[in-house]
Amino acid sequence: MSYRGFQKIKEWFIEKALFLSALFSVFITIGILSVLIFETLEFFKVVSIVDFLTDTQWTPLFSEKHFGILPLFAGTFVTTIIAMAVSLPVGVITAIYLSEYASNKVRIFIKPILEILAAVPTVVYGYFALLFVTPLLQKLIPDMSGFNSLAPGIVMGIMIIPIIASLSEDAMHAVPMSLREGALALGATRFQVALKVVLPAALSGIAASFILGISRAVGETMIVAIAAGQQPRLTLNPLVPIETVTAYIVQVSLGDTPTGTIEYSTIFAAGMSLFAVTFVLNIVSYWLKKRFREEYE
Repeated sequence: MSYRGFQKIKEWFIEKALFLSALFSVFITIGILSVLIFETLEFFKVVSIVDFLTDTQWTPLFSEKHFGILPLFAGTFVTTIIAMAVSLPVGVITAIYLSEYASNKVRIFIKPILEILAAVPTVVYGYFALLFVTPLLQKLIPDMSGFNSLAPGIVMGIMIIPIIASLSEDAMHAVPMSLREGALALGATRFQVALKVVLPAALSGIAASFILGISRAVGETMIVAIAAGQQPRLTLNPLVPIETVTAYIVQVSLGDTPTGTIEYSTIFAAGMSLFAVTFVLNIVSYWLKKRFREEYE
């Protein structure tokens, strides 16, 4: 066999291996979604979807059972809002510095260190929120409960900063240098260039990073499971114990709830709801990135 023929066979095997790898990931996604849909449909044979979406109590593990998902989503919503209030401004400011002010050496040094935050196990963040941030906040807010949504929300925001900063910095770094040079030639300062030229040009990437950060906060599990408490309540008060969708799934999955029961089926209904929310957020992120792509290219 000639060398050229050997190379063609090698390329064919590589191509098929890559195709099978991509197909494998698709099948895994379909399998996960199929399990969620099947178990959720079984749940809704017993519980009305109207009650599931409108009831203001979530007590499937109590003797008097209520299956309203609103309290869990209220807890998820509060912690997500707090997390994004922390991560968005810090992340964007960090991205502006790395893109417009930092030298290449500083950028190469700081960016990997910043991304180390994303590599810290979330259980570590959870105990950090419970044992350090919560006592610190209780000194400032004496009425705050030992379990609350404020401390885990802040720590989640710290965890999400690398996502916002890294993706936003990449979007800003991709803005053509000619735009900066043109603005500087017209007499703009570096800050004006960053704020009025680079930031609007990179808005699609920044918006996409923001929505991906929301998806990350919505799906966070261990931080809220450890530090937020396990008391589902329909409230926007960040100082009291709450429970998120992911924390409830952890609670039921510990093994105390028998499989095949309606109580166990609730984790699939909650998981399907969470999947739908994160799926929509990722679609919106992709749409924003495509729709509001900078017109300067």
